[in-house]
Amino acid sequence: MSLYSKRGVSAQKEEVHRATQGLDPGLYPEAFCKIYPDYLCNDSNWVNIMHADGAGTKSILAYLYWRETGDLSVWRGIAQDAIVMNLDDLLCVGVTSPLLFSSTIDRNKRLIPAEVLEAVIEGTRDFFASMRPYGIDIHYLGGETADVGDLVRTITVNGTMTARWPKAKLITNQKIEPGDVIVGLASFGKTVYESAYNSGLASNGLTSARHDSLHKTYGARFPESYDNGLDESVVYIGPHQLSDTITINEQAVSIGHLLLSPTRTFAPVLATFIKEHFESIHGLVHCSGGGQTKCLKYLPGPLRIVKDNLFTPPPVFDLIQKASGADAREMYQVFNMGTRMEIYTTEANAQPLIELARAFGVEAQVIGRVEQAASKSLEIATGAERLQF
Repeated sequence: MSLYSKRGVSAQKEEVHRATQGLDPGLYPEAFCKIYPDYLCNDSNWVNIMHADGAGTKSILAYLYWRETGDLSVWRGIAQDAIVMNLDDLLCVGVTSPLLFSSTIDRNKRLIPAEVLEAVIEGTRDFFASMRPYGIDIHYLGGETADVGDLVRTITVNGTMTARWPKAKLITNQKIEPGDVIVGLASFGKTVYESAYNSGLASNGLTSARHDSLHKTYGARFPESYDNGLDESVVYIGPHQLSDTITINEQAVSIGHLLLSPTRTFAPVLATFIKEHFESIHGLVHCSGGGQTKCLKYLPGPLRIVKDNLFTPPPVFDLIQKASGADAREMYQVFNMGTRMEIYTTEANAQPLIELARAFGVEAQVIGRVEQAASKSLEIATGAERLQF
């Protein structure tokens, strides 16, 4: 059993899927988000889409960093994490704007003061403002902020995003077919719409990243930051302090900043893709929970996915792997490993998409291909190793 599993979490969310398997899968079961008839206006040419997600346990990392440094700005990044985990999922079905967003913040009032709430809310507003020049129009409709210390040890930051969208402009993954290539968008580096280097970690696998990377002293100093029922052998077992640094591009970057890099949105890139190259896009997959195996859930038939040209994982994943001792199979199931968005298209259309992404400062390349097969399967090449799923 992996350390990830011993902490009571699963990259594949098997129990969650079993609990929800009886729910309506929507109009297009292979689409990245559930798509329903237009219940709001009862127009057969339109659909309703709603998505809920959040920053997950990354908010605990922000709590540790804030308690150590007093730097409130880290909470603005958590606001972005909660938004992007909704926004970029909706982009995968072709939705760009207008969008509606409602936030849900639960806090332990004894530990999380009003200043933290204000930083999260202001960070939400600022992110929306930063997207408007790129044609991403998101309306902030408030939400719920609750003091629930009996339920929440520190704070959770989540959100719900919804849209009404024309059927003719949906991306449902039903067009993915043998012969397609996969254009990957890098999760790391610095885009033209980011102000600093992004480690690429995003908002998945943070339970593993936190406990495997950070030193045991964090558990002793901040017992409210983890489930006290866990075996101590899996709690904060890493070698690092948040203030430790590593060198990236000849610059010293702290472990705290690497782990807390705000989840990169691909909205400016994908909105342009969808506007200018809609017919070229056969499918979109956001490599979030489940990492590089996420695509297996959204294939329209018995297809084989081969990923043999993924980006070299950026330093944050090497740091986590060395600290945890996890093998390549677990790393690629839990983390995006530096490639977080997949565009399924024809070989002829790949290069224009790559060039467009690079114009935004997002590194892009063909990372793999789609082959005919007897059943759904995935092969990932990681250097000399070839992982089969």
